[in-house]
Amino acid sequence: MNTDLEEQEDELIALQSIYYESEEFVRKESKSAGEIRVSVELPADFTVVLKHDGTLRNYQISFLPPLFLTFELPEDYPSSSPPSFTLTCSWLTRTQLDSLSVQLVDLYQATGGAVVLFSWIQFLKEDALKFLDIHSVFEVPSDEDSSLCNKSKQEAEVSESKIDSDTLDLGSTSSQQQNGSDLCGSDLFEASGDSQQNPSISQGSNPDSQGASSLGSDKNDKNYLTSDPISEPELLSNPNPDEDPEDVLNEGNASGLAGPSLSSSEQQAPTQQEQHKPQLYANLSLTSSQILLSQILIHNASQKRKVFGTTVFDCGICFSAWLGSECVQLHGCGHVFCQACLREFCKVQITEGNIQGVTCPQAGCPATPTPAQVKTLVGEELFNHYDRLLLQFTLDRMPDLIYCPRPSCSSAILLENSSTVALCPGCHFAFCVTCKKTYHGASKCYEEKVIQKEQIATPELSLPESEEGAKALLEDYHSGSKERRRLLEKRYGYASWVMLEETVNEKWKNCNTQPCPHCYCAIEKNGGCPHMLCTQCNHSFIWRRI
Repeated sequence: MNTDLEEQEDELIALQSIYYESEEFVRKESKSAGEIRVSVELPADFTVVLKHDGTLRNYQISFLPPLFLTFELPEDYPSSSPPSFTLTCSWLTRTQLDSLSVQLVDLYQATGGAVVLFSWIQFLKEDALKFLDIHSVFEVPSDEDSSLCNKSKQEAEVSESKIDSDTLDLGSTSSQQQNGSDLCGSDLFEASGDSQQNPSISQGSNPDSQGASSLGSDKNDKNYLTSDPISEPELLSNPNPDEDPEDVLNEGNASGLAGPSLSSSEQQAPTQQEQHKPQLYANLSLTSSQILLSQILIHNASQKRKVFGTTVFDCGICFSAWLGSECVQLHGCGHVFCQACLREFCKVQITEGNIQGVTCPQAGCPATPTPAQVKTLVGEELFNHYDRLLLQFTLDRMPDLIYCPRPSCSSAILLENSSTVALCPGCHFAFCVTCKKTYHGASKCYEEKVIQKEQIATPELSLPESEEGAKALLEDYHSGSKERRRLLEKRYGYASWVMLEETVNEKWKNCNTQPCPHCYCAIEKNGGCPHMLCTQCNHSFIWRRI
């Protein structure tokens, strides 16, 4: 017996040293027991499939939620008895968990009385999927399977209530468990507790009444669930990665089929806080299969973020090597830049008002950072400015949108098709779309009436023919008082002033601007190299080659 205890201690110490810097192995110091968290290895093209309402949705992932192996070493282990264990997982059916449990016992028996925990870990990590005939595609259990599971569980509970619990042995416990759940899959969506609270099936207990451990035990992850119940959340841009996760992954259970299970007195009861923990999906109309898929995608994105944070990348701007925790990856293209460079790049573009310039700095890449990434990089104040400019830019590109002509309001108004009247939703001012004056019905606009009257009236004084004279007259008009402007309008005619101003403006545009070859927007060059970038359509061109 002393030899067994020494081998147990050596095995546990070896596991602690192997998984010292990870969370895969947790030992209970008071006894020879602990919990092993095993993440299965997936092939490069592994896909999760959900069949829902006649549609097939595919999601390529790199990580699945781990399997939890809670164990206790009896005094005669490893010479005579295998470890007592409980195997739990959220995405495997109970039948699959039972098959894995039987295989673990067979692995112990094949050792001939040697320590086996590390072999179990390697089997679950490397060969569990092959053993269950899962290769490159994993199909999420359907909701019909869950309904069948609930019905079979109720029938199993009725039949088990007739059996005296004192006469149950280990073999009958496994048999009852299989009768109640072999055809229905895992109890995927029962209430779950903390990952350290993995109740196992003890003698005389109902297998289907057991709790499940939570896979969301990483306290450094913040998982978001999008409004789309089966879309992958974009977690790499999360600005608060240190907050606790909200997701609770519900799991099925499978007990070890050899050796006594962990006694019920050693099970930790959930605290009151855990019992009343808010459910992430309480306000969403999700099926059980959609909830499980969301949990798988959340875990996959969380693990990807962890791997990204510990990987070294070369910044595409400064070409220095940085850890992923100090970098930003753009989702649209996957390009990686250090936070310092991308922050400065975004600040310059926003400060200059070049909203369309807030894109991937990689040459020719049209991808843009998400609003959450921009906010994290530039701060609250500059992001609010960016948000306003982006909204204004979007509104300006809408052909059916105008603004209220009242300076105190300036609300955006959507026009109806071929309508000449607009009603401001802010101040309720009804105005003409053409002249921006109070709506005048079928009558002509005021400026048209004035021009017609002046054309009929006696011709006024002729305008200066020279460009200098025209500019001087316009300057006198704009800088003068109201009385001076009325006098000039009466002397030369209002229509002449409109024509003169348009002529001077067109001459200035022809001399000082060039049209964008793509959208024909007038562009002024006030310095720098001849390479130009249109702020309206983001088209680049050479100033001299138009």
